[in-house]
Amino acid sequence: MRALFVFGTRPEAIKLAPLIHELRRAPRFEVQVCATAQHREMTDQVVRFFRIPIDFDLNLMQPEQSLYQLTSRLFSTLEGVIREASPDLVVVQGDTTTAFAAALAGFYAQKPIAHVEAGLRSGDRFAPFPEEINRRLISHVADFHFAPTTQAKRNLEAEGIHKGVWVVGNTVIDALFLASSLLGNDKGQQIAQRFARVDFSKRILLVTAHRRESLGAPLRSICLALHDLVHRFPDIEVVFPVHPNPKVRQVVEGTLGGLPQIHLLSPLAYPEFVWLMQRAYLVLTDSGGVQEEAPSLGKPVLVLREVTERVEGIEAGVAKLVGTQRERIVAETSILLSQPGAYRRMAQAKNPYGEGTSCAKIRSLLEARL
Repeated sequence: MRALFVFGTRPEAIKLAPLIHELRRAPRFEVQVCATAQHREMTDQVVRFFRIPIDFDLNLMQPEQSLYQLTSRLFSTLEGVIREASPDLVVVQGDTTTAFAAALAGFYAQKPIAHVEAGLRSGDRFAPFPEEINRRLISHVADFHFAPTTQAKRNLEAEGIHKGVWVVGNTVIDALFLASSLLGNDKGQQIAQRFARVDFSKRILLVTAHRRESLGAPLRSICLALHDLVHRFPDIEVVFPVHPNPKVRQVVEGTLGGLPQIHLLSPLAYPEFVWLMQRAYLVLTDSGGVQEEAPSLGKPVLVLREVTERVEGIEAGVAKLVGTQRERIVAETSILLSQPGAYRRMAQAKNPYGEGTSCAKIRSLLEARL
């Protein structure tokens, strides 16, 4: 049984890595992996860390390429990959342009499509953009829908998708536990040297912000909120790995550069980011995956977005949607920094995204139905 995995970004690689290894261990599966390199350097770090063998490297990343250009190049190259690989199953993850193009290309070749992390919905076609529409379109060509939560399954059913839907948890928890197991003493000491300038005796706020809908004024508002927080709380330090997008770097460095309590870093390798999450006091992010990962480590998450497709974390109390307005971010972060009871309620809430057994469940379901 040939399974072709296709990914192009760091989050996809992280969430598919444990499933790739799970199927490679299963005698029934012959696994092939295609990396489109929609994001080159950041994806390569994950590939090296998790030791993912790459059979097809499309190297499609180009500076400032538009969604039109990327989508066109994906389709024209994936056709050849699918013909050469001749898979019995095409596996995609999440909601990227790579995932959408690979699912549709597999459908054109009349191959079964497995969608990992199926059923997420924000309810807003343009937030996140273009991911919300990507994930909806993938759902209507996929044959296997591996939903992370019951709510995700309900979302699919509301769109008329009832067959081939299973709730399995999110593979990002499997990846997080796998990464933690790989961070032995020697590796941890090497990583610690990377952050020698950070004072870990203080409370660490780990921040990520990079989404398209946050570019411009919203991102500047987020940065100004961080500026306010470090002046209000002398016992905190902010660690902010800055996305390589020039539109992100210009705003972040222009607003926060030179502040002694704020550490603006180059993008981190996944093990470095996990190591930091383990030591953070709380996390502020507009990332989808971090909303799922941080609660597994007992870290409260403030979501720097106006809407989120990961509503389960909000409902469970492990995350809180705070938007991008400066005043709201400062107010909500200040509560967690100054009210121990409020912090404990979020830190001790149960993570709704699984227990690290998602990949074994997916393997069993595929073995029984292929």
